Order: sequence, then structure tokens, then C-alpha cells
Amino acid sequence: MSRRIEVELTSTREDGTWTWRAAGAKLPKGELNGSLLFAGAKVGDIVRADADFMMDGIDIIAVLAPKGARKEPERIEVVGTPRRDDEPLVTTKLAPKGRGGDRRDRKPRREGDGEKRDGRPPRDRKPRTEGEGSQDARRKTGTRAHHPNRPTSPAPEPKPKAKRLRAGRTHRNAALAALPAEQKPIAEQVLRGGIPAVRQAVEKQNETNKAEGKPEISPAPLLQLAEQLMPSLRSAEWRDKAEAALADLPELDLRDLRSVVVASDAGARDDETRALAEQLKAGLSQRVESEQAAWLTEISELLAGGRAVRALRVSSRPPKAGAPLPAELSAKLTEAAAASLTAETGQDRFATVLDALAFSPVRTQVTPVGIPAEPTPELLAAVKKVAARLPQIASLFGIEASAPSKSKPAAKPRPPKPVIADAPTTRETSVDTETPAAENQESAPVVEAIETPQAPEETPSEELTEAPVGEVTGDNV
Repeated sequence: MSRRIEVELTSTREDGTWTWRAAGAKLPKGELNGSLLFAGAKVGDIVRADADFMMDGIDIIAVLAPKGARKEPERIEVVGTPRRDDEPLVTTKLAPKGRGGDRRDRKPRREGDGEKRDGRPPRDRKPRTEGEGSQDARRKTGTRAHHPNRPTSPAPEPKPKAKRLRAGRTHRNAALAALPAEQKPIAEQVLRGGIPAVRQAVEKQNETNKAEGKPEISPAPLLQLAEQLMPSLRSAEWRDKAEAALADLPELDLRDLRSVVVASDAGARDDETRALAEQLKAGLSQRVESEQAAWLTEISELLAGGRAVRALRVSSRPPKAGAPLPAELSAKLTEAAAASLTAETGQDRFATVLDALAFSPVRTQVTPVGIPAEPTPELLAAVKKVAARLPQIASLFGIEASAPSKSKPAAKPRPPKPVIADAPTTRETSVDTETPAAENQESAPVVEAIETPQAPEETPSEELTEAPVGEVTGDNV
């Protein structure tokens, strides 16, 4: 993608090319084709140009002519329609009051007019109520009217949503600004996707150069430069995240906070960042303890309110991984789950409880009070879905629990067999367990005769010896 920059034309050559440099600076600089310039261009002009920032340099693709003096546009006189001197500029007309015209023209209503033509008396309308119990108030607040046959339970307060991490770019931009101009495109690719992104950018640039008949770029110096830039760039990125996490420490989502703390091993590279990492670790430990206490309290309140399914779902997401439930709370949760699985329980409800129980820490301790006499195909499908996690319940429905299938890892390729020079016969290479050690030592030369392939000696690349890493430009790649 091209960028627009301001360049200063510094000189012209006999072959029609011009040299340029950034306006007001010595670098970057380069060459451009004279055919791109406008008529009357001269050395010293500062013009706007569209440039492509490549791995091997900056390519000028278009030059814009400077803006000239603005010409005054021709104006058109608007005459309009003739108007009399006594005619008002604005006319108004008031609409009659009410929806049915003037109320004074209506006839008074007589007794008996409310009866309909079919002889039925008019129905009695209840006066519209206002206040908290009215229909409008319930619609605005989202509450339902009380039904005499519906059990009433206090509505739970909505849990505040955790704040997600939104890191700035202060240290990241400062790290980019401190780099030379020819290294910034490589650094941007490193921040975008690491070493693979740099390799893909080089391959794409080589495809473009090959199509245009230009020489290809050697990827070795650029990849080595990217490896050297990566630690400082990653550290700057981590510091932006760490400062944002520390600012929102009491409200930040635990997943985001954990990810920042885990990345501190590679991101904290000096005393200041290490102190920042220690603050985050202490804050994470305090947050986990408080979240664990709130988690246990929430499960207890849900069980006290008769919300067994919600309690099972909450119990499957502990803030502290591996922390068991207290024995008393585990017994209450098991009892509530078993009481929700009876023969009288609706089959949709039965399937919902099983789905919530499958990921709860008490899933192996629950035994249903009863099961439906005639389970529907939907319920049987739900039982089969969780049979591997609830085998004791699946067996009550006559379903055999199968172990979850685990995908086998791909087999590693075997190394090539060593080449044996002048291999002796089987009798000479075999070792008899009954022979003494002196006879076994006679077969030692066989091991020495195995020729192992030697790795080629590493020779320094020509590109690396000719061009230092810090000076990778389009002229020396």
C-alpha cells in the first residue's frame, strides 16, 4: 500500500533520472524516473509523491504537481420570481385544535349513546393505573406481573461484566521511532506476525520482483535482522499491556490478567519492567483469592434460592484451577442435583440438568432419584451426548458409556538408517549372550565401521559478510 510523502528534488542526471530526499531531512533518499515529473520541474522543488515502502528501499510511483493560484469561479446571478412590495415574506396557517375539529361544534352526548347497535351493553373499562405496578412501568423495567400460580423468587442482581484489556501503543511507537527508516518496514512485519510474517513479506516481494524482471531479495539478512529486533519490540508491546492491566487491575478480566502475567517472563527485560511484573503477579494472586470466595458465595446463594441448574453451571467455572469444593457445599450441590432428576421431572428439564451436571465437579457423585418411564428420542440423544462424563446415569438408560476418542499425534519421521561399509555376515555381527566378554569385544570393529552422515560445515553467507545487519538496505541486499 502506497504512502504520500513530501520530497525535495536534489539533482538530475543525463539518463533522465532525478535524485530526491525527504523534505527537510537527509534520509530517506533515492531516485525516481524523470517521466513522472510535471512540466517545469526544477532542482529544489518540494513536491508531494506517492511511494511504496519495499523491503529493499522506497519506490516513487507518482509525483503530484504543486497547486497553482486558485481562479475565481464565475458566479451566476439568481433573479427569482417577482414579488409585490406589500406581500408578506412568510405566511402561516394554524391547524384547528383537537383531532376532530373545534370542540364547540360537537353535540353533547346523550344517555344511551354508549350502547352498541347489537344491543350489548358497553363493557366496563378499568381505570388505567400509574406507578410501579402499571403495565408501562413493567415494560420499561422488564419485570413481569405477578401470577397467583407462579412461584415468586427474588430476581438476581446482574453480575457486572469484567473489563477487557485495552492496551495503548506508547512504548510500541517509541520503539519503532527509535529505529532507522530502512528497518521500520521489517519491524512492522515483526509486530504484525513475527518471523513468519517477515518471511511471507519477502516471498511476496520476490514474486513481484520476478514478475517485473528485478533481482530477488536474499531473505537471510532480513530474517536475522528480524530476530534481533523481536525481543525489544515484544518487550515494548508487553509493557503497554502491563501498564493497561495495572491501571484496571481491580476490574480486569482474569483471563487477560493471566495472559499478561505469563508473558512477563519474556517481556520483563530490565529492573523497571520486572518491578511492574511483580506488581501484576501480586495483584493476580489477590484477585484469584477474592474471586474464589465470591464464587463459593454465589453457589451457596443459588442453592438457597432453588436454582440447581445455575449452581451446577457456575460450579464448573472455578476462578482458581484445581481448587476443590468444600465438603459441605459439595454435599448440598450433589443433593440438589439428585433431587432435580426424578421420574416426574419433565424430560426437557431432565436433559437440561444432565447438560449442566456433565461439567460440574460433583458429576460422579450424583445418582438420580428416578428416570422417566418412557424417555423420548430427544432425551436419549442428550444422555448419549454426556454418557462419557456421566456413565452411572447413562447405564440407567441402558446406554454404554464409551471413552472419548483422542486423536493420535502424527508419527515423527524416522531418521535414515546408517550406511554400513563392508558389512560382515550375520554370524560375525550377532552377539552371543553365553560367550564371555572377551569374545564380545571382537565385534567392536563392526560398530566403528558404521558411517554416520556428517553435517556440512557452516560457512558464513556472502550477504552477511558483505552487509552488516544494521545496514540492510536496497543497495546491499
